[in-house]
Amino acid sequence: MSVDRDRLRADIEANAEFGTVESDAGRGRTVLTGSEADGQARERLVDRLEAAGLEVRVDPVGNVAGRWVPDGVSPDVAPIALGSHLDSVPRGGIFDGPLGVYAALEAVRAIQESATTPERPLEVVSFTEEEGAQFGVGTLGSSVAADRLSVEEAHALTNDAGETLEERLEGIGFVGSDEVDPSTWNAWLEVHVEQDTKLESAGIPIGVVNSISGITNCTATVSGEANHAGATSMADRRDALTAASEFVVDVERIAKGVTDDHPTAVATVGRQDVEPNVRNIVPGRVRMEMDVRSVEADAIDAIVERSAERLERLESERPVETSFDRHRDSPPVHLSDRCVDAIGRATDRLDVEATTMHSAAIHDTGNVAAMTDAAMLFAPSRDGVSHSPLEWTDWDDCATSAAVLGAAALELA
Repeated sequence: MSVDRDRLRADIEANAEFGTVESDAGRGRTVLTGSEADGQARERLVDRLEAAGLEVRVDPVGNVAGRWVPDGVSPDVAPIALGSHLDSVPRGGIFDGPLGVYAALEAVRAIQESATTPERPLEVVSFTEEEGAQFGVGTLGSSVAADRLSVEEAHALTNDAGETLEERLEGIGFVGSDEVDPSTWNAWLEVHVEQDTKLESAGIPIGVVNSISGITNCTATVSGEANHAGATSMADRRDALTAASEFVVDVERIAKGVTDDHPTAVATVGRQDVEPNVRNIVPGRVRMEMDVRSVEADAIDAIVERSAERLERLESERPVETSFDRHRDSPPVHLSDRCVDAIGRATDRLDVEATTMHSAAIHDTGNVAAMTDAAMLFAPSRDGVSHSPLEWTDWDDCATSAAVLGAAALELA
């Protein structure tokens, strides 16, 4: 089995033309779900799938799947599925998502052209709205496929313009009636760019992903009293922002303490809404959004519990009131040993150096793993940059990831 590097590159570069954005450096694109660029990217993918002899189907939320049934294989046998997504964040890069989709297609083409006939069908999948940039729900398509979100709930989601997902998908002709059901797959594999520097720093071309961090989101609120910045003495102030600033620093300290025993744990206070947010008024209220991640649920719980305790203690130290709400929990995902081992053996057969690692970012694989055996592999990201026109993965590394993907899929099939 041999992948065609130039064919894979041509597919990714052609896809990059849809939603292309001007940039002083790098190469960027904006492909939001239901946009004209999204429709063009989907139509080209369908064309490429059909050209490779795959039978294409589209489900009600626009998930696209193409299936190849080798000669002599029953179409009822559970397939090995491969893929990722085609949407992007605003002004994103050209590899995040499309590498996984087109590496999957290239892997299938390479297997078709090889001397080995799989005993299972192979399927190439592109999930809708992985980034959540248009309708605010990340991994939306795979959430529906994995029965974590109903079609009706997904269709009713609205963007900033008040348009529903159903309306936008209808506008580009991608509200299908077929089924994309991960529970019917024998296994799932996804290639993705690393979005970090571990592989690049180590000079290693493949990361074998064995777990995906869980994510917990919390809202912390500090309430004081808005008052005149000149006429209110320092002794009489109930400044919500100074208290909130202490909390932000404390969250950092708490997270660093937890990493002594749980090195994958991270915590971020990434957003603050300050009221009234006026230069000459003492801030009266601050609402903060927290993001806590780890591959160990205990580490997430420890950070959240200690942060909540620290916030409450502020009430005894400063003239403020506080509240804390833990409102989103996506548990850590530990991926299938069968699939992880298949990727590892594929790197051995191809004499490709690899390292085992976790993913700190959420991917569609996290949803699929609840339905069938699943694993991921990473390709290096230059300088760790992603979600930017500066995102870059060398073409040789793209081809290597497709080759490893194909070898692992062929073993599983």
